[in-house]
Amino acid sequence: MTGSLTESPVRGKPSGGPRETSGPPAGAERVLPVRRPGRWVATLLVLVLVSQATHGLVTNPFYQWDRFAYWFTRPVILDGLLITLQVTAYSAVLGLLGGILLALGRQSAGPVLRSVSWAYIWLFRSVPLIVVLLFLYNFSALYPSLSLGVPFGPAFVTFDESRLATDMAVAVAGLSLCEAAYAAEVVRAGLLSVDQGQHEAAAALGLPRRYQFARIVFPQALRAIVPSYVNQLIGLVKATSLVFYVSLLDLFGSVQSLGSTYPGDVVPLLLVATAWYVVLTSVVSVVQFYVERYYARGALRTLPPTPLQKTRTGLRELRARFRKETAA
Repeated sequence: MTGSLTESPVRGKPSGGPRETSGPPAGAERVLPVRRPGRWVATLLVLVLVSQATHGLVTNPFYQWDRFAYWFTRPVILDGLLITLQVTAYSAVLGLLGGILLALGRQSAGPVLRSVSWAYIWLFRSVPLIVVLLFLYNFSALYPSLSLGVPFGPAFVTFDESRLATDMAVAVAGLSLCEAAYAAEVVRAGLLSVDQGQHEAAAALGLPRRYQFARIVFPQALRAIVPSYVNQLIGLVKATSLVFYVSLLDLFGSVQSLGSTYPGDVVPLLLVATAWYVVLTSVVSVVQFYVERYYARGALRTLPPTPLQKTRTGLRELRARFRKETAA
């Protein structure tokens, strides 16, 4: 009979049931891990190179670490850092909003919206950012005033372009225009990553198109949008260094100006700018991790552990290994 127990050669011990295991035999050999000499050689080589680079970075008097510490928190540096943060925040928000509109225009059924959106993205992805900034900086020479009214007819409202085009406005406008072109492709890729069945299910429920996009499609697309756009945002933080060419003293502009005044401190001032840019991009990366973790709740069975959770798990494993070795 299938599945029944049969008598084993030892009386009273069914051969088909679970067998008792009393551990490995007394003379069993211990299983050793596979030796990987190449990994150890590569690790040793990397440690040697890192130690040499660190030693040269610390002991080389050319870096002037005392001057670096002096300039790192000076008010003029912090003022430039504040301007960098303002330009980045304004440009990131306006660029993302513009990118969403352009992405929706690329997917529109209307040929005019689709063509204009494509042409905008094509143009601003082709022109360097520094050219856009310099063009906007000299925009008042081409158009001294701006007006709203009937085309080829009377103007109802007139703006003085020289008053509107402040250094901050020019910098934010230039960065936002270019950022929107790149953000549009990031958003469009995220929208295309949403399964077509989600669109069909939302439409079958009779939901309005705006509600379908805001509550069903866009939250799912954010899982694909966030990593790419945060990477674009890090590039935006570094791109703010170009606003120095439109007379806006951001972080890099302040360092450049101080380097002209104190030529002996050029290297420590560049190290100050480097350190602050590293801090800013690190903060953005940390925010990216938690935003990705938040939007991954509906897609992953197990969320990726936070750095604190990783530390606790590592300490727990280390304690268990230490107790095991001590008992052995």
